[in-house]
Amino acid sequence: MMADWKNRVEGNWNQLSGKVKEQWAKLTDDDLAQIKGNRQQLEGRIQELYATDQETAKRQVDDWYKNQS
Repeated sequence: MMADWKNRVEGNWNQLSGKVKEQWAKLTDDDLAQIKGNRQQLEGRIQELYATDQETAKRQVDDWYKNQS
């Protein structure tokens, strides 16, 4: 799924970043600009902002990604 993420999300980050912000409202525009579609950075920022563990952040991103297809 990582390669698919890289092709689909990183390539369309400008369009998808709005949907990411809808899902995780605590992310700022600066966060989104820095993340630039990088999944690991997104998961890390979710962990920080939502005080969650790595596995939970990964699962949330997986679930969000599946719903985008």
